[in-house]
Amino acid sequence: MATPIPLPVDRALQRLGHSLSLARRRRQLSQQDLATRIGASVNTVRRMEEGYPGTAIQHIARALQVFGELGRLEELLDTPHDMVGLALMDEKLPKRVRSLRSSGSSGDGAF
Repeated sequence: MATPIPLPVDRALQRLGHSLSLARRRRQLSQQDLATRIGASVNTVRRMEEGYPGTAIQHIARALQVFGELGRLEELLDTPHDMVGLALMDEKLPKRVRSLRSSGSSGDGAF
């Protein structure tokens, strides 16, 4: 049995679906036109625009490509700016870093 979709996730999917519908209509595309361009059925487009949680991400990505917005998908989790992830990594940094001793006979520590 699948777990229920959390309300914030459901709302986000609904907003995404609404945005996809607006983008399609603003470009004067019918659901059939979009379905053809993304290689899906009209029913898939309809469900995607309704925010159906089982929509394959490939269909969303293909729709974004049709709308010229695929780059936005790539920016969703911008890891260099992931403040939580970076903070967690920083917590694990050592307090001190010691120099490595050279095994060479020069004694100057050069590598």
